[in-house]
Amino acid sequence: MVETITDDDFKEKTGQGVTLTDFWATWCGPCRMQSPVVEQLESEMNDKVKFTKMDVDANPETAQSFGIMSIPTLMVKKDGAVVDTLVGYHSKEQIEKVLEQYA
Repeated sequence: MVETITDDDFKEKTGQGVTLTDFWATWCGPCRMQSPVVEQLESEMNDKVKFTKMDVDANPETAQSFGIMSIPTLMVKKDGAVVDTLVGYHSKEQIEKVLEQYA
């Protein structure tokens, strides 16, 4: 299960290991398409990567601090540092390829 995180626990939840955070909103069509892809990857890669998601409407501070202007945005962090960012809808294969570089 992809863990829902907030502005308050973002640093704590994405500070260690390889993490992917899906920045999304309920009104965003491409976000609703991206979500099942992220959930499928989580079920296959959860031993290597921690998967989280954040609603940007409910948690605007984190998105603003990283300059996220478009959603969905998938942010990959390794040990707390941003190592990659994917903006817009991406296929499972595209995301997997990025994650395998860091996992």
